[in-house]
Amino acid sequence: MLKYLKLSALLYSFVLYFIVIMPCRAQTKDSLMLRKITNDILLHGKCYPWLGSMCRTIGPRLSGSPQAAAAVEYVYQIMKTLHLDTVYKQECMVPHWVRGEKESAKILTTNAGEFPASICALGGSVSTPAEGITAKVVEIDSWEELKKMGGEGRIKGKIVFYNRPFDETIIQTFAAYSKAVDQRYNGPSEAARYGAIATIVRSMTNRLDDNPHTGNMGYNDSIAKVPCCAISTMGAEQLSGLLKIDTGLRFYFKMSCETLPDEKSYNVVGEIKGTEHPEQIIVIGGHLDSWDLAQGANDDGSGVMQSLEVLRVFKSLGIHPKRTIRVVAFMNEENGGRGGSKYAELAKLHHENTIAAIESDAGGFSPRGFGITGTTKKREEIERWKNLLFQYGLYDFGGEGGGSDIDPLKVQGVTLIGLTPDSQRYFDIHHSALDTFDNVNKRELELGAASLAMLAYLISLYGL
Repeated sequence: MLKYLKLSALLYSFVLYFIVIMPCRAQTKDSLMLRKITNDILLHGKCYPWLGSMCRTIGPRLSGSPQAAAAVEYVYQIMKTLHLDTVYKQECMVPHWVRGEKESAKILTTNAGEFPASICALGGSVSTPAEGITAKVVEIDSWEELKKMGGEGRIKGKIVFYNRPFDETIIQTFAAYSKAVDQRYNGPSEAARYGAIATIVRSMTNRLDDNPHTGNMGYNDSIAKVPCCAISTMGAEQLSGLLKIDTGLRFYFKMSCETLPDEKSYNVVGEIKGTEHPEQIIVIGGHLDSWDLAQGANDDGSGVMQSLEVLRVFKSLGIHPKRTIRVVAFMNEENGGRGGSKYAELAKLHHENTIAAIESDAGGFSPRGFGITGTTKKREEIERWKNLLFQYGLYDFGGEGGGSDIDPLKVQGVTLIGLTPDSQRYFDIHHSALDTFDNVNKRELELGAASLAMLAYLISLYGL
């Protein structure tokens, strides 16, 4: 009996060790490493000065531009200095749209004179005639209203003004953006369907100011292509107010934008090979291109530099990941998505095993968590690390995740993850002249980089 009790006690000790003590020790070890990663980034991080240098010396980086080419080389050289296992450029052809001369616009009233209006051409728009366009304006708040007025012939020969604002009751501003942006993208062709000669769209922001916000739009090739511009929110409010008291009001604007032949460009790729499962790849990235009105600091220079910081901190701390960490600076997210599509195409061609793709493309603001798109099992595997990440302000794992550059990998069964920063200030600056380096907070940027690095470390250690 005593022998049986001793064996039972020994067995109990083994069970206790493997079920309770061993996992606790592993979690303690992981917690210490996450702290080392965060401390190193907060004390010795390079993402902030890297971003500052790119923004100030290169500036706006619209696809096809000389600045975009300079940014490719800049990131390539940073990767080379990190002594990675692999660094290369991945060729892709990208669209080349240019804005031309600064746009001009004014509201022409019948009895109160003229008022200047702040506008900018939407990406991909055709130009106006050299003398500009002058016409009466029809304000539209919904597709139903457009269809009704178009059917009645009240749109033909006029400028359609889309003035549907962000829904201020939606807490997550990206959701508010999603509900409003269809009028920017689809508006020109839908208005032209009913004979409109041009369109104006309220800028995609919930901030009331005089800065117009650009962004991509799309034409239906079976419908006439009409010029389209964005007007500042203050300009939209003024135009709407004047239309209510002056039915004869006209709007004048002039744009000289054009689309040039496609240009050769590149994604920039750097990686640290996994020590045990090098064939299992964790992709981390952001997009290198930006709109041409500002420096593209938050959209998305911040995401690129945060991703590079992951590589730097792994090398700095001598972390040898079990699975391959691959950082990609994608090209042409803003007006074509060619870089993301080319990356996914080549990943499929080479039969790569990408176990997770993480994107940072929501600004360099304080991180709040990660959105996840994948199977329930994969989501649960990531959420088991919530206790480790909570102390770093990462608590929100409830939403869907991904990003324009990594979304093409979804059909290959890849788990998509998007860094979720605080979103309240993002659309104040998004696609506008305010997206400059001075609107990036160093500590917030570094905490976002630490969030990416911590998640990459855990996935590299345990897999998905």
